Amino acid sequence: MKFLVTLERDEGGFIVVECPALPGCLSQGRTEAEALANIREAIEASLETRRQKGIPTQIEVAEVEIKASAS
Repeated sequence: MKFLVTLERDEGGFIVVECPALPGCLSQGRTEAEALANIREAIEASLETRRQKGIPTQIEVAEVEIKASAS
């Protein structure tokens, strides 16, 4: 499975990474590589918890086009 994640540097210099497809699934790291390794673990744990609780693990992906606003 592949998941889209977002990375953003916080005020303390850490990279915060979040998986929007799995609400509440986020992590951080001092480097991008560390943050990505940590979110991989968080995603695996989230999917396992969802399986155990009977929550669907199938994630549907769709593209949505947004018109650019005139500036």
